Amino acid sequence: MAFSTAELSSLVDFNKSSLTLALISIAFNPTAWNIVARNEYRNKTITRIFGGSARAGTYFLAVLIFSFGILRDSLYHRALEEQPRKALLPEQYATIVPAALFIVGQTFVVTSTWALGITGTFLGDYFGILMDHRVEGFPFNVLRDPMYVGSTMCFVAGALWYERPAGLLISLYVYIVYIIALRFEGPFTDKIYAKREEERANGSKKQK
Repeated sequence: MAFSTAELSSLVDFNKSSLTLALISIAFNPTAWNIVARNEYRNKTITRIFGGSARAGTYFLAVLIFSFGILRDSLYHRALEEQPRKALLPEQYATIVPAALFIVGQTFVVTSTWALGITGTFLGDYFGILMDHRVEGFPFNVLRDPMYVGSTMCFVAGALWYERPAGLLISLYVYIVYIIALRFEGPFTDKIYAKREEERANGSKKQK
């Protein structure tokens, strides 16, 4: 269904600075962490700052990522508060659907973090802290990228809960940003582990 400019303006207030800030923060997080992580892989900048401790560097980056994630969520909710309100679901579903989406989304995020651990979740592989094997249990046996999917579901849940059409557009934007980020993050991470396997294979040949 197509909307006229006037109809779209009644659903989304593009003039609010809070909307702009929310969009900037959403794009900033995955972009910045990919750049920082790649630099760390090549130059070990953060590791050197922490006296050569890759684990300390990873924990430092984890705190930054987590903190900026909270800031992003805060800016998103502030943006929703300043946007036009309109019922998006029938009344009988207006509470249960967003609540269910949020619970499922958070389940994916939390269980992903639990399965990967701090270093696995917060780009420890770029610091040289590699996992022994690929995580294949829940939620990775359900989704390839459960953390990103779960996060997107939480954005949608917020839009439906507060009945803000703008939130649905922001959620679509979040999904697009994550897809773009994965196109850079996924292959590079695979490259790191492929190099590790190659080094292991060469080491085994030398021992023989």
